[in-house]
Amino acid sequence: MLLASLAGCDNEQARFPSQDNFTATTNDYLAQRGHACLGKYEWPITVAAGSHEADAQQMPVLEKLGLVTGKDVVGTPTNTAGATAPAREYALTDAGRKFYLQVPVVIRTPTQTVTHPADFCAATVSLDRLVGWDPPQTRDGRTATSLLFTYRIAPEPWAGTPEVQQAFPLLARAIQREGTMQVRLGVHLTRRGWVADELDEH
Repeated sequence: MLLASLAGCDNEQARFPSQDNFTATTNDYLAQRGHACLGKYEWPITVAAGSHEADAQQMPVLEKLGLVTGKDVVGTPTNTAGATAPAREYALTDAGRKFYLQVPVVIRTPTQTVTHPADFCAATVSLDRLVGWDPPQTRDGRTATSLLFTYRIAPEPWAGTPEVQQAFPLLARAIQREGTMQVRLGVHLTRRGWVADELDEH
């Protein structure tokens, strides 16, 4: 009975909206999802000749680093007559596959939420400082709030090169704003305490 009572007490403590509890929640989230990734969800990636899309600049950089390998292929039809344009198909090498992490990536827009099962990641993110949180609100039996925190980022050695920084400006920005850029994290209250929304969608 004493053990059950103590466990119940610990559980109640974990439910308070406090600096310690929200710091633990953020650390738990980052331990599972703390990766800075490049938005390369599916491989191989095909780039048409003459393309001005980001992949046309980014894939050759990754190929030069030995993370992907490219081969010339016939592209998709360019007109109703069925004519095709040359293209280059890029696939991950053994070295590159180490950074293709099978960790869900949740992309939210005002109209939809899309979850990608994997992404090509370039850095590990950890908590720098919990800045604060909004007052928790309860709606339809669900108590939730959002946290603000700054982060530390540890790029893979290849991700810190000038070529990669130039080809992936969002990654460069994330590295440059380490310790200053504030990130918002939605959390909600469960029976075991506060949990990041992305780790528990119920």
